[in-house]
Amino acid sequence: MHILQAVKKVPGGLMLVPLLLGALCHTFTPEAGKYFGSFTNGLISGTVPILSVWFFCMGASINYKNAGLVIRKSGTIVVTKILVAWIVGFVCVQFMPRQGMIETGFFAGLSTLAIVTSMDMTNGGLYASLMQQYGSKEEAGAFVLTSIESGPLVTMMILGSTGAAHFEPHLFVGAVLPFLIGFVLGNLDPELRDFFTPAGTIMIPFFAFALGNTINLAVIGQTGLLGIVLGLGVIVVTGIPLILADKFVGGGHGGAGLAASSTAGAAVTNPMIVGQMLPEFQPIVPAATALVATCVVVTSIVVPIITAFWCKRFGAMSGDDNVAA
Repeated sequence: MHILQAVKKVPGGLMLVPLLLGALCHTFTPEAGKYFGSFTNGLISGTVPILSVWFFCMGASINYKNAGLVIRKSGTIVVTKILVAWIVGFVCVQFMPRQGMIETGFFAGLSTLAIVTSMDMTNGGLYASLMQQYGSKEEAGAFVLTSIESGPLVTMMILGSTGAAHFEPHLFVGAVLPFLIGFVLGNLDPELRDFFTPAGTIMIPFFAFALGNTINLAVIGQTGLLGIVLGLGVIVVTGIPLILADKFVGGGHGGAGLAASSTAGAAVTNPMIVGQMLPEFQPIVPAATALVATCVVVTSIVVPIITAFWCKRFGAMSGDDNVAA
């Protein structure tokens, strides 16, 4: 059986398939972790410790020597993505409950937390694979820069600076410390970087499964259509500025910007992490998590399709150049 190959054929499959399995487990057997206890319960409920190890490995995988060229070519994409998410968050705070969600109507379940977390993280793996096929090596290298968006730090900064939430300084440090320790160790010793880098990918199914065990599929059923609309909105609202930034600042044809208009699978964890830091957000975490999870699915399917069309229509495919080389 070629299970791994089948999983990888699904857009974002390493994240989404275990996430779905965990959600099925939580929906139909919500007490499974408590029933089995011990290591099984740890695998089901250990989202935060597993994520901590993943953040550490992500930091260890980054080589500071590659930063200059990547920033010159594609850093503008990451900055634009974060800036757009901040502007959207600022607007949402003016018209929506700061620490609550819309309670009635089609937009019931929508919150500033859900909107910001769906927009401020790019699916780096999806971006890298698209740019390897349709872009340049420098554009594909921006995958490294998307690590800046990884984890709750950017979400916390956006929510804090827009007035949606208030975080104590030590919480910012705590959110990024595993990443920074990994980055320092990986650059002090290349052997440590080589040792920890593969673990980043290996950890994805484990934290995805644990995260899935916080999602009730009944909630996704209630917010599914809204999640689809939000996912398409993420592509439009972040995609247009990203295309313009790529063309007029990054010197590309816009394809790299469009490829970055997705929602990262890891973004699904951010509502829960924010909710653990600020208990006042806890009531809206399930709905926000469900909406962001739906955005991940929608953007993972739609972004590759429209990026391929855009690059074939407006730019030369680098894959042909690589073959010729």
